[in-house]
Amino acid sequence: MIKQAIIPLAGLGSRMLPLTSVIPKELLPINGKTNLEYILEECLDAGIKEFIFVISKKKQSIKKYFFNDSFYKKIIKKNKDKRLIREFKKIKKYQKMIKFVYQNNPKGTADAVLKCKKYIKNNYFLVLLPDDLIVNKNCSKEMIQLHKKTKGSVIATKRVDIQTVTRWGILSIKEKKKNYFTIKDVVEKPSVKKAPSNFAIIGRYILPLKVFDEIKRIKRGRGGELHITDAIKNLIYKNYKFHANIFKGKYLDCGTLSGYISSCIRIFKGK
Repeated sequence: MIKQAIIPLAGLGSRMLPLTSVIPKELLPINGKTNLEYILEECLDAGIKEFIFVISKKKQSIKKYFFNDSFYKKIIKKNKDKRLIREFKKIKKYQKMIKFVYQNNPKGTADAVLKCKKYIKNNYFLVLLPDDLIVNKNCSKEMIQLHKKTKGSVIATKRVDIQTVTRWGILSIKEKKKNYFTIKDVVEKPSVKKAPSNFAIIGRYILPLKVFDEIKRIKRGRGGELHITDAIKNLIYKNYKFHANIFKGKYLDCGTLSGYISSCIRIFKGK
């Protein structure tokens, strides 16, 4: 059973400056709720029982957001606001489920995952990148169902315009079914001519314990960072089964300023 989720939150958020010079991008509101809470709600609905937040010393405000009891108690004591009481109860529920791990040097997603190794209890675990919101249908739940069916690792994917494949990690297809396929290879930001498909990796992964050993073996890649796709690629070459879940929900890019603004509008309109 998959009961734990790693959520890397230590990134600098430079693509969303100047907003993120004060507020972590994961705490920016989207229709009255933080980006991060959409991720948490998706996980809860999928049966996740524990969250491992990877933060840095520069992003202590994320920890304070969930552990600021005295602030809430003081206000609630003066003002018995039902909405605030309800929100505080929700935060108290999250408190029991969250562990914090620190990544003070930005060495990439693979490094963030590796720092969580000692907390992982089962053979597989979920990783979610908060820049990528998937709404209307629960992608994590779909992935867990596919994992149960295939007994292997799972990556979330969607078709993208072939002219934009240079922006994405692209999956090579081995065997395609109706809503998923077996992954043959992972190609990071290929040219249009060399792209093996137009199925792009979206920030959801179900990974095996073995990925920790593989992360230790990979070398720094683009931007001097350790990329989780490199570890996944190596596991595929070693015949570990990886499947791609072609999710049914709506993908929203919250990692850029234009994407964030668009996401706010689309969620507000219910599109």
